[in-house]
Amino acid sequence: MKHRGILIVVSGFSGAGKGTLMKKLLETYDNYALSVSMTTRAPRQGETDGKEYFFVTKEEFLKKVSQDGLIEHAEYCENYYGTPREYVEKQLEAGKDVILEIEIQGALKVKEKFPNTLLLFVMPPNAAELERRLRGRGTEDDEVIRKRMHRAQEEAEGIEKYDFIVVNDDLERCVSQMHSMISAAHYAPGRNKEFIDEIRKELKSWS
Repeated sequence: MKHRGILIVVSGFSGAGKGTLMKKLLETYDNYALSVSMTTRAPRQGETDGKEYFFVTKEEFLKKVSQDGLIEHAEYCENYYGTPREYVEKQLEAGKDVILEIEIQGALKVKEKFPNTLLLFVMPPNAAELERRLRGRGTEDDEVIRKRMHRAQEEAEGIEKYDFIVVNDDLERCVSQMHSMISAAHYAPGRNKEFIDEIRKELKSWS
């Protein structure tokens, strides 16, 4: 049974380690494609346009929105983020599982448009560890960290809307767990409607 790729949204608190998990997942398994998001925020040190994000102006971003060129878009901490549509559709048709690393607003919008989307939420083992990881980046001052911790408090209210949570306390174990969750999701009835309908059709021919 050949599978079309499935759409996976990975969200989580800023500092929970989503990027590290995604990098390790793609290094370990070859059936994933990571969608590159578009954003109006400034690049962090070491980030490259077209790799971590497509960095654009607000005007360019809004033009893409008006052309219906994004699967979803949202505003987060005074910046816009969105998922380019063309790349995602191409990878899904090729059988790749496409991962979108986006925040909770965008995740729920994707789920509305594409009900079979698999939602995964990455969490730290505790709040103290989240703050430690944010400070360990060395890229944000106290005010930004305070805003991100407050944002995490708000996001925590929406976790139940996700399919699975991933507690990021051990990298290797978390990557293995995520791969297992995604592999199992391929066999959900809602993602195999054509196959089920074909079996039903064949069974009817026996009666």
